[in-house]
Amino acid sequence: MWGVALGITGIYLLSTLPSPLYVLYQRAFGFSVITLTVVYAFYVIGTIASMFLFGRLSDQIGRRPVVLVAFGIAVASAVVFLFVSSTVWLFPARILSGLAIALSAGASTAWVTELEPHHDTAKASKIVIGANTLGLGLGPVLSGVLAQFAPAPLVLPYIVFAIIIVIVGALVWRIPSATLRTKQSGAQLFRPHLEVPREIRARFVSPAIGTFAVFSVLGYYTALIPTLLSQALHNRNHAVAGAIVGGLFLAGAVAVAVTPLIDARKELIVSLLALIPGVALMVVAEAAHSMPLLIAATAIGGAASGIGYRCTLQLVNEMAPADRRSQVVSAYMIACYCGVSLPVVGVGVLSTFTASVTADAIFAGVVVLFAIGALVTAVTFSASRRSHRAQA
Repeated sequence: MWGVALGITGIYLLSTLPSPLYVLYQRAFGFSVITLTVVYAFYVIGTIASMFLFGRLSDQIGRRPVVLVAFGIAVASAVVFLFVSSTVWLFPARILSGLAIALSAGASTAWVTELEPHHDTAKASKIVIGANTLGLGLGPVLSGVLAQFAPAPLVLPYIVFAIIIVIVGALVWRIPSATLRTKQSGAQLFRPHLEVPREIRARFVSPAIGTFAVFSVLGYYTALIPTLLSQALHNRNHAVAGAIVGGLFLAGAVAVAVTPLIDARKELIVSLLALIPGVALMVVAEAAHSMPLLIAATAIGGAASGIGYRCTLQLVNEMAPADRRSQVVSAYMIACYCGVSLPVVGVGVLSTFTASVTADAIFAGVVVLFAIGALVTAVTFSASRRSHRAQA
């Protein structure tokens, strides 16, 4: 179980590794903020395509082969990044990274749940989220420090990542892969089929909306915080950019580690209520050109996001049928990555027509609306469930 969790940490380094480097790519290739957000969107396109096409694959052929293939694609993505010589090369590099991370995400999450000795979905969710956010947090810290203090800032981070993922892959190779399998032809295995079973769709809505709001904040930090630091706070230190982006995810990892496990729907409500002041404070920090306020916003937003991610994944793990767990988790991850990409692209488009602080304020408003929507659905479902129990 811990070996698979280490694999999750390793592969998720690739998700945020380029974040502090985007400013260098912009400087080298002269592209705009909207181009930056489109590059980031291609990462999400690769992610969603992989989940749609291969979301149930590990339910059929086993967890280990799918995870190892994902590691191989991750190394291929790092190799493409090594040879980026113009903006256009960033697109296939990000698509490959999205494919690798998505392919690994559903399989690894299901694998940890199966390897947890007591099949405790709450504990499994906590381990997955902790490993995930740790990788997301370490990625920008690693690349930011290397970009600031080491030679070849657009090369060395990817070499280090490739070495890490090969070592982790060798460990995962030795882990037994047990899963429920059904006999299907090759054509059926790779046929696009991703849906939430009818019997859990009503319960699925609340965590899906909630994770969209949570991942909107994560996507903004990953794609645009280095630009905000450079333009609004006039701080061009790559290590600082990596620390701020990494700090968001590490705050989430700490929050997941130290907060007790409570009812997942109550936890969802708490996390969404905390998310609202976090995004509001981020906009205030940008308008006031204040690093202390941005750090405070990062801590609040990171903790709220980490707990929100944990409880929504726990809810999905609890409701998913065992023989379709990877498929349902992949459907949930599509909601995650829609949240990561769509609002960020919207900010990029808006920033071409208005001031960046105005675009970011609109983004914050959208996040708040989705948080409120998730809160309403969570409270409504909880009230409905209590009513049914009382009648029974």
